Amino acid sequence: MRIEKYLTGLLVLAALGSSLISGSVAAKEAQAQKGKITMVKVALFVRLEAKPGKETDVANFLKSALAMANQEATTPVWFALRLGPSTFGIFDAFADEAGRKAHLAGPIAAALMVNADELFAVPPQIDQVDVLAAKLPH
Repeated sequence: MRIEKYLTGLLVLAALGSSLISGSVAAKEAQAQKGKITMVKVALFVRLEAKPGKETDVANFLKSALAMANQEATTPVWFALRLGPSTFGIFDAFADEAGRKAHLAGPIAAALMVNADELFAVPPQIDQVDVLAAKLPH
């Protein structure tokens, strides 16, 4: 009887140890994936033309949008761009169409549209594009 209890105890400890080890491996894998950018297949290129005198406001708006982009799990790539004195852009890329749709329904797109009349000479030109190739950090 004593040997059976001892063996049962060993089996329980072995199972517990195996569970902890596999949990630790899974946690390490999740941590390694956290900083990785997945393959991107689709993107958005948004062209913005600031109203005269609103160039600084547009630049500040785009800089402030970075905090929102950082909160979007399905937006691994996001750039705010200045293309000329009054021309700006946003380029963002996604692993799939679902990520792109989520971004278009998210807070950056909403803020862009709310401020469009005040900031932009023409409505934002939003092009949905396919990513043919990309070099991203690992």
